[in-house]
Amino acid sequence: MESIRKIFRIGNGPSSSHTMGPRRAAELFLERSPAARRFRVTLYGALAATGRGHLTDRAIESVLGTRGPVEIVWRPDHVHEFHTNGMLFQGVLEDGSTFDDWMVFSIGGGNLASDDMPTQTPRVDVYDLSHIADIQRWCEVRGSSYWEYVEACEGPEIWNYIARVWEVMKASIARGLEAEGTLPGGLGVRRKASDYLIRAKGYSSTMQSRGMVIAYALAVAEENASGGEIVTAPTCGSSGILPAVLYHLMLSRDFRESRVMKAIATAGLFGNVVRTNASISGAEVGCQGEVGVACAMGAAAACQLFGGSPAQIEYAAEMALEHHLGLTCDPICGLVQIPCIERNAFGAARALDANTYATFSDGSHRVSFDRVVEVMRRTGHDIPSLYKETSEGGLAAVDDQ
Repeated sequence: MESIRKIFRIGNGPSSSHTMGPRRAAELFLERSPAARRFRVTLYGALAATGRGHLTDRAIESVLGTRGPVEIVWRPDHVHEFHTNGMLFQGVLEDGSTFDDWMVFSIGGGNLASDDMPTQTPRVDVYDLSHIADIQRWCEVRGSSYWEYVEACEGPEIWNYIARVWEVMKASIARGLEAEGTLPGGLGVRRKASDYLIRAKGYSSTMQSRGMVIAYALAVAEENASGGEIVTAPTCGSSGILPAVLYHLMLSRDFRESRVMKAIATAGLFGNVVRTNASISGAEVGCQGEVGVACAMGAAAACQLFGGSPAQIEYAAEMALEHHLGLTCDPICGLVQIPCIERNAFGAARALDANTYATFSDGSHRVSFDRVVEVMRRTGHDIPSLYKETSEGGLAAVDDQ
C-alpha cells in the first residue's frame, strides 16, 4: 500500500479526478514531448461528459498552452474498459499529423495510471498491510494506535507533510468563511458558509455545535468549487468533511494540534485502505467513494481524537461508510456544487454521529470495515454509468428551469 500522501494531495479544485489529475497529466506530457509545438487532447467517458463543468479543459490548457495551441476533443460516448476517465495526449506537427500518442487515466484523488509513464515516479509500497483487520491486529498486539502504524511505515518525516496538510486545511476554512458572493459556473449558487457561521453562533450549545461544523464544511467545499487551494481528503469533491470535523473539535474541545495531526494520519490510513482495495473515484464507484469515504475518514479521526480503541475507531469508520453505500454521483451541469457542497456538510455531521455511536459501544460489531469496502467496490461497479459523474442521470437530469 502506498503512502498516505496519495490521499492528501494539495492543489486547486474543483475536482481531483477532473482537474488535478488532468493538469498533472499535461505536465508529464509536456516533459516527455519537448519537440511538440501544438497539442491535441481527447477526453473520454465521464471526463468528457462533465469536463467543462470541472474545468478540465482549462487545467490542461494552462499547462500545454504555455508552448503552443491546444485542441480539446470531447468523446463522452467512448468509455475505456480500464477506467472511464481516459485522456489521449498527442503532439501535433505542422502538417497536422500526430506523434507521441499517450493514453493515461485519471483514477481519482489526483492520481494517474498508464501503461507507459516513464516520467512518473514508480509505485512504492510503504505499508506491508493493506486491510484494516490486519492493521487493527497489529495495533492490538502492540498496544498501539493506527497513527503509530502510519509512523512506523512512513517514518517520522511524515509529520512534516501532515503539518503542511493541516495548515492548508485551516487556510481553506478561513478563506471560505471570509468569502461571499456567487460561485462560478452559471448555476447561481451563492456561498453560504459565512452566513451559517453567524447564525450558528446565535443558538445554544447543541445547535451551535452542529451549525459550526456545517459552516466549516461549507467553507472548504465552496473554496473547492471556486478553484481555491484545498487538500484532497480523499478527493476534491469531498474535501470539506475531514477539515470541518477536525477544526470544529480542535476549537470546541481544545485539542492540541499535535493530537489533530495524529487523527489526520489515522484518517489517511483508512482512506488509503479504500483507495487500495476499491476506489475513491466518483466516476468509477459513485459518490460513495468520495463523500462516503471522506465521512469514514472523519469518523475515524474523531474517534482517534477522543481516545477510542482501535476497535472503536474501526467501528466508527465502518458505520460512516456503510450508510453511504450506493450513493450516486450526479452533479448538476457537471459542477462540483449541487449536491456536492451540501453533501460535505451532511458528511461532516454524520462523521461526528458515527463517532458518538462507536464511542458508546465496546467496538464489537458484525460487519467489518474491510467487508464494507468490498461491498462498496461491487456496488460501484453495479451502478449504471449515468449515475457515476456523467451528469446524465439522477439529480443531474433534473431540469427545473
